[in-house]
Amino acid sequence: MKKFIAEFIGTLWLVLGGCGSAVLAAGYPELGIGFAGVALAFGLTVVTMAYAIGHISGCHLNPAVTIGVWVGGRFEGKDVLPYIVAQVMGGIAGAAILFLIASGKSDFVLGGFASNGFGEHSPGGYSMTSALIIEVAMTFMFLFVILGSTYTKAPRGFAGLAIGLCLTLIHLISIPVTNTSVNPARSTSQALFAGGWAIDQLWLFWLAPIVGAVLAGIVYKAISPEITDK
Repeated sequence: MKKFIAEFIGTLWLVLGGCGSAVLAAGYPELGIGFAGVALAFGLTVVTMAYAIGHISGCHLNPAVTIGVWVGGRFEGKDVLPYIVAQVMGGIAGAAILFLIASGKSDFVLGGFASNGFGEHSPGGYSMTSALIIEVAMTFMFLFVILGSTYTKAPRGFAGLAIGLCLTLIHLISIPVTNTSVNPARSTSQALFAGGWAIDQLWLFWLAPIVGAVLAGIVYKAISPEITDK
């Protein structure tokens, strides 16, 4: 239960910090943090939680990560579903807190609420195919870095930093295409509040990250000289 609570709190923080930066600070007139600031915010949520709860739950914060590390031989199958439930619920809680904060502004308009999308709902107008490819590719690389940096022979103590920086880079690349998911829990939490098109397109932001994570787990397991590392 401690592990599941840690995942709930960690995913709440990822959504509140990452999506919160997009909703509250990205477009602030003249002083907004922009794409780069949002990318850094997502990375910082992972870095901070990696050192806060990594020793408790492994700090997955993401159903795709949980599935990927399981496929890669680093995680017990019995905990996959409970982790995913905790992550989705934590994400929804983070989005609810963000909604309560954002709606306190007199001229608040919900809009997309930092939801992920493609086509006319892509920040740069990218197609469904582009969205599918980039989400698979970015999640593959994210899991590859996670599996590599947490390997027993990797430099100790730096995994959280490597993973957080990787997520920052992923956002710098892919925000214009999909608003960056690589995380079904993050996508679900925002879509539930935005509704409409965000719900209709949510399937891609479950399918693509999971496919990318599974591929990374298979590839890293194949090239790693040690696969019993938990």
